[in-house]
Amino acid sequence: MTETASPGIVIAGAGIGGLAAALALHARGLSVTLVEEAEEIRPLGVGINIQPAAIGELTALGLGEKLAATGIATREHRYLDHKGTTVWSEARGIAAGNDFPQYSIHRGELQMMLLDAVHSRLGVDAIRTATRVRGFEQDADGVRVHISSHSGGESTLEADALIAGDGMHSVIRAQLHPEGSPLRRTPVRMWRGLTEIPEFIDGRTMIIASDDRSNRMVAYPCSRPHAERGKVLLNWVCLAADPDWQGEVQLSPGRFEDLLPHFAHWDFGWLDIRAALESSGQLMHHVMADRDPLPSWGENRVTLLGDAAHPMYPIGANGGTQAILDGVALATELADAGGDVPAAFKRYESVRLPAANAIVEANRSMDHSERTLAESSVDEMAAGLETITTDYQDVVDRASATRH
Repeated sequence: MTETASPGIVIAGAGIGGLAAALALHARGLSVTLVEEAEEIRPLGVGINIQPAAIGELTALGLGEKLAATGIATREHRYLDHKGTTVWSEARGIAAGNDFPQYSIHRGELQMMLLDAVHSRLGVDAIRTATRVRGFEQDADGVRVHISSHSGGESTLEADALIAGDGMHSVIRAQLHPEGSPLRRTPVRMWRGLTEIPEFIDGRTMIIASDDRSNRMVAYPCSRPHAERGKVLLNWVCLAADPDWQGEVQLSPGRFEDLLPHFAHWDFGWLDIRAALESSGQLMHHVMADRDPLPSWGENRVTLLGDAAHPMYPIGANGGTQAILDGVALATELADAGGDVPAAFKRYESVRLPAANAIVEANRSMDHSERTLAESSVDEMAAGLETITTDYQDVVDRASATRH
């Protein structure tokens, strides 16, 4: 069965990038249909950081008050050793002179915020759930998007454009680039969780702690409603190298008996680390991975955004931010194109591809540099961290300039 997509822009995937793109397209007078494989979009996941450039774009889309009511405006990144001693710190968000905050927020809450906005502005029919994109064909006049439902029915959507926001394992990316950029896994295992605790520093600080074995822990409050109740919802991520582990890359339930031995010697004094980890209601595990940057993303009427285009290490906390900036840039170029979709996608790629690829490389470099510093003295670590973070922020600032 062949259907005409009304509206004519199809986005594969209703994650953060796809939903942000849909809102930005709608704000510019364009219409869109989102196709999502999940039967129900639910507030899954743990914490995420959205950087000021993307917060500015979401604020322009009318979500500023909801972000402030949901997330924590992070004030500081504080680098510690495994005994809780501060090595170096840097201001973030408004405190660093930005026009907008850096928000630490539950990923699922952010996705639900975007989903509610899409439903209220575009209508509930704008998202087709329980529907999988299987591939596409295109010509000079349009794109035929092949889809299947969970019940087994297959059909084709006739559209003007196809945007792939379907994640690191994108079907559309694989069709566009069948020979290139395989998944690049590292020996670094990551465990993630959320724990409710009474307090955490000033309630607006993120810690990045490490020991001389290159084990690392990132932790930060991520819920404004919890703060208003006098509590802290602490998002934490633990990283440890394990070269012999050969399990799956993707996010899956983890085991505390695998995690805890890497951090048994840690003691902050002001935080019971073992209790904080073990008190998490869930423990998720995956291997840190990315893909080598592509020299191009799309072709004619089909392009990529977010993790489909540029999956990156979580070092630097920029994945969600760059997906949002992709979506806004796409909407801007399509709105200015006068119906010339291939030209719009070329301009989008010329703006966003070098910027996002630079961050992929910068995340790799920062990960390597931070682990190399693990055996340094406190003074050497402080000097090294200042250089690393300054260089990284320079890359991010250049990459986050989005044409309006």
